[in-house]
Amino acid sequence: MEIKIGNTLEARDIEVVERKGAGHPDTLSDALAEELSRVYANYTLKEFGYILHNDFDKVGIIGGKSRVKFGEGSIIKPITLLLNYRASYSFGGSTIPVEDLIADAAKNFLLKRYPQLNDTDLKIMQNWNTSSSPGNVDSKKEGPRKYWFNPRSKEDLPELVSLRANDSVVACSYAPYSIADRICLETENYLNSPEYKAKHKWSGSDIKLQVITHGEDSAEVTICVPQIAKYVDSLEDYKENLEVVKQDIENYVRENISDKIMLKVYLNTRDNFDLPELYLTAIGSSIESGDIGLVGRGNRINGLISSNHPISIEAPYGKNPVYHVGKIYSILSNKLAKSIFELTNAYTEVYLMSQSGRPIKDPWEVVINNNKLKNNSERRDIVEINRMIKYALEGVEEITRGLVSGELDIINNIGY
Repeated sequence: MEIKIGNTLEARDIEVVERKGAGHPDTLSDALAEELSRVYANYTLKEFGYILHNDFDKVGIIGGKSRVKFGEGSIIKPITLLLNYRASYSFGGSTIPVEDLIADAAKNFLLKRYPQLNDTDLKIMQNWNTSSSPGNVDSKKEGPRKYWFNPRSKEDLPELVSLRANDSVVACSYAPYSIADRICLETENYLNSPEYKAKHKWSGSDIKLQVITHGEDSAEVTICVPQIAKYVDSLEDYKENLEVVKQDIENYVRENISDKIMLKVYLNTRDNFDLPELYLTAIGSSIESGDIGLVGRGNRINGLISSNHPISIEAPYGKNPVYHVGKIYSILSNKLAKSIFELTNAYTEVYLMSQSGRPIKDPWEVVINNNKLKNNSERRDIVEINRMIKYALEGVEEITRGLVSGELDIINNIGY
């Protein structure tokens, strides 16, 4: 492992960032992928003592069709859960009921989040593949690759002997959150919190935000907040709810993020009151009416889409929690960026690079961009950072345990 220190770019006067909220189809797909991975891992751990080979990072949700009017909303065409995945179907000759296990987990995932739905509102499509990745060459000798998804014993689980990267990837993150980041992330968390929903039952979860800040003086927010038709009796009610949301956003930012920043809020900008065409929904998410979500098209590991900062196309959601280096390194880079910022009090970027087949605990390259470290070369800080990185890499098994137990939640930014 080689660690390189570089400079960051100069701070920008204008910053833009966005976030797809908890009920956005892409965010729901990310969360569904994580749930399927966790359910499958826990099943194989309980039955066999090991997490068997699996990947659920290509799932999606295809929107159904709904009918809404003031005071009423219903689903008239099912929402399709498109479950594309790979998973071991047996261990030591014992068959795993994969399709039933995954179908039940997927249905429960949505029914728990949207109690307005029932079984008939959901359609399951499974595309299940058990072909191993390249590496299984026909020969007289047999390696574990041939039995990747039907291991005969723990000897066919090579990661138990040597934890190696499954791919060559770049994972990156940065710290700290900027004001634009905080407005985007914290405002959505607030509007989608259980407390807010209990107070405002008409408020749906498919919230999307875009934030632009001009230094620390002013910010503009474009935000879409759906309303649930059952709790909205008229156009006048709908308009009043918009005013409530707008005022709540302004108050939240002023009281929790900055009381000095000038904030302008643009809310539900596509509404047409004359027709009317409104963000009025049956369940609070556009998965009810044709929108499509796919894993990896939304928020990065820090919960944001931050165009002004390092961003990776790695989509960790649903990837194997044991050895998928894109998932492991995304979590580690985020954790290390925060720790190095806390040590140096300087904006920090962290890049972790793997090579396929290389030990996960020994990255090919580690790049840290931090102007204080680059310009001052403070030896004590460098030594401490080396220790922090090695300690974090040695603890990758704890990441796996946290993901499987649910204590580490990469959808809601909890535990790392």
